[in-house]
Amino acid sequence: MHRRSIESFTKIALQFLLGLGLFGIQQGYAQRSTSHSPYSQFGLGQMRNDLLPQTRAMGGISTGVRYLTGLPTLNIANPASYSGLNRTVLEAGMYGNFTQLSRDNMSDNTADFAFGHLAIGIPLQKYGGFSFGLLPFSDVGYSSRNVESIDDLVYEKQIFGEGGINKAYLGYGVSPIKGLSVGANAGFLFGNLYDITQVKFLSDLSAYPAELKETRNIRGVTVDYGIQYSKSINRKYNLTLGYTGTLNNTINARPSRFITISENNFDDEYIAPPLDTISTGTFPTRKIQLPLKHNVGFTLSKGYNWLIGADFKYADWSNFEVLEGQNKLEKSYGFAVGGQIKPDPTSVRYWNQVDYRLGFRYNQTPVVYRNQRINDMAVSVGVGLPLPETNFGRTFSQINISAEFGQQGSLNHNLVRERYININFGFTINDSWFIRRSLD
Repeated sequence: MHRRSIESFTKIALQFLLGLGLFGIQQGYAQRSTSHSPYSQFGLGQMRNDLLPQTRAMGGISTGVRYLTGLPTLNIANPASYSGLNRTVLEAGMYGNFTQLSRDNMSDNTADFAFGHLAIGIPLQKYGGFSFGLLPFSDVGYSSRNVESIDDLVYEKQIFGEGGINKAYLGYGVSPIKGLSVGANAGFLFGNLYDITQVKFLSDLSAYPAELKETRNIRGVTVDYGIQYSKSINRKYNLTLGYTGTLNNTINARPSRFITISENNFDDEYIAPPLDTISTGTFPTRKIQLPLKHNVGFTLSKGYNWLIGADFKYADWSNFEVLEGQNKLEKSYGFAVGGQIKPDPTSVRYWNQVDYRLGFRYNQTPVVYRNQRINDMAVSVGVGLPLPETNFGRTFSQINISAEFGQQGSLNHNLVRERYININFGFTINDSWFIRRSLD
């Protein structure tokens, strides 16, 4: 009976992960955006970073994260951590976004929900460990609408963007000497970003509405790397120092343009089909220079009981080729602090074995809008809910939930203030694979 229950649980978990992975791939090809930020029109959109709910709940600290509750954890943001894996780790999740945009005493609320991540980490014992998976890299989702006129001809102009970029990665980490680990991730970026301009005439039915749809088809390979040094202190505490960086990554963008006209109407809910295509064009592929990134961080932990840490981040976007009419991007700086606590690992009470997480982050983004630097800050909270152990303690799972309460921009200088709540939900399975049993 016990073995059947284990097999049933494993089967359900694997079906869940497979289904979520197929959903994520479908979402990747559909290029559905979950961003509603007006600042996602710059660069490659809202950057999602390689963070799982566990680290997002702690403000996004990740560079020095190697252990959580005293056990090795899968940390995609620093591939050096793969060398510490002692169990196969399966991670899958989704995330939701709730956004309020405010300007000139007016507000608009939006919400969305989408695929978050799918990742697997496999230990190779003395040969280190490797990981592979799929997760969002960035997405675009902005919109603006104005009524303008040329002489007596009044028209409505709407500009919006959508789409996203996904990242499939493969990484490896190894520990060449005791305490020191190095690793690298190779990622393949793919996706489409759309910038759309629509013109609709409000008073003249004889004038056809027009739409200009500009597409950037993104493809390319990226490489990032990491280093960690971990040391025990007084046999009670563990200190991990970390660094991550990127190579001089360059990806390809193939732009195209599509202009159509459609039937005129005054019903906002009616989407008229295109009547005719005015112009189409595909342009030569151009190179996009991704920013050089450097992150340093540390964590200090006491076994199963608690962990605290901090990250300091730098990215140089100054060589990124922006779209026509946009301001040049600048260098970006940021920091994050956070930690987690487990009240009593030996307690039989469930809520004493839950991981409680808290963090804060601040970023000076590379975006300059209306001569103002756009800053982003957020407070994050989260929990790690353990599930019953199975397979004689070799299989244990956890549900991780995090929430980020943040703000980007402000109401000053005629800017848009974006307040958001990002909810991340993750499911983790830790299992011992490839064990030779003496008795079945």
